[in-house]
Amino acid sequence: MGSGRYLDDPLTFTRNPPSSSSPITESSFLAESISRSGSFESGSLRGGDGDCFSDVDFALDKLAGTVQFYERHVFLCYKKPSVWPARIEASEFDRLPRLLSSVILARKSSMKKETLLTICEGHDGSETSNGDVLIFPDMIRYRRLTHFDVDTFVEEVLVKGVEWLPGNPESLSGSYVFVCCHGSRDRRCGVCGPSLVSRFREEIDSCALRGEVSVSPCSHIGGHKYTGDVIIYGLNINQRVTGHWYGCVTLEDVPLLLEQHINKGEIVDRLWRGEMGLPEEDQKKSQEQRLQLNSEKISNREVTQESVNNSICCQSRAVPELNGSGCQQNGNSSYCLEEIHTEKNTSERVTSVKNASLRIGSSENGSSGGFKVCAVMSMWLETWEREDTYAALAVACAAASVAIAYNCYKQLK
Repeated sequence: MGSGRYLDDPLTFTRNPPSSSSPITESSFLAESISRSGSFESGSLRGGDGDCFSDVDFALDKLAGTVQFYERHVFLCYKKPSVWPARIEASEFDRLPRLLSSVILARKSSMKKETLLTICEGHDGSETSNGDVLIFPDMIRYRRLTHFDVDTFVEEVLVKGVEWLPGNPESLSGSYVFVCCHGSRDRRCGVCGPSLVSRFREEIDSCALRGEVSVSPCSHIGGHKYTGDVIIYGLNINQRVTGHWYGCVTLEDVPLLLEQHINKGEIVDRLWRGEMGLPEEDQKKSQEQRLQLNSEKISNREVTQESVNNSICCQSRAVPELNGSGCQQNGNSSYCLEEIHTEKNTSERVTSVKNASLRIGSSENGSSGGFKVCAVMSMWLETWEREDTYAALAVACAAASVAIAYNCYKQLK
């Protein structure tokens, strides 16, 4: 496996961890400056080793393929991040996570699925109490695991794949978001993580998603240069449980993840690190395929829009003769169909007026003058605007009355 992922985390059961960074307290890492603008992505923060990091440390163009292959994720709900030691799975004073980690490691070769263990926040009397165990992609929860039950729990549930009889598994629904907040392990996560959790909860409340989306701080999931680290579990559009990892997540990205990933089921590729059940190379290929598909969709939309535009507005040097599709094919000047139709109809009306005038002019001398006037006026009316129609009719009627009166006067003489 390549470097730069979470291989240094012993909870993945892959190799021994390197020496840990110096633990720090919650008050010390929360006192770090997030930034003057309220965003932590450009702040002058320090990692656990005391080295400064900046935007250069965030490898946005190398995110895909940075999640080591695993098939099952087990979360143990246990206390708050502020009291987690740097190596909570090996802590002498935290018996439950230490025993669960050691038993899973000992039984690893007997498990059918590659299993990852992570600690998440737990509060007694809440939805995630101390000792609760969440398992993905199974989407189940076991309540109140104790250190006395660890051996039988691992054997029954994780090795044999059956229900743990003392427990009563509960089905999970909705989406579950986990944010690395392990400040004693890496100060960057200690600063960025709590801010992300708060922003997620604010957006969930404002979007009325409480009960549908759950957010929890979790222990180190590796890749400190990808802070903030976020994992989202839930059903995709095909009703299959997926686990997607995102890196370099900022406060401004939280609404996007809720809307695009959780609401629409679309992956945010610029932040995407990988997915549960996919090897690293397959993660890269999966993203390449999505990007290619999205590019093709954009191209198709552009072609469709261009076709629509061409169907509305045709190109020509002069007023063209319309072909069967409503447009002509050559020329440079732009003439809209509405203009073409208007100009063509106007030309036809002018021709009709001229023809009518010729017919009237060539009629017999015995025809009445009133008839000539009315006929010509009726043709002229076709070329006038609608708002002038009533005024024109009044003039026509007046002229007709004068003509009739004049004829009657002549006949009486």
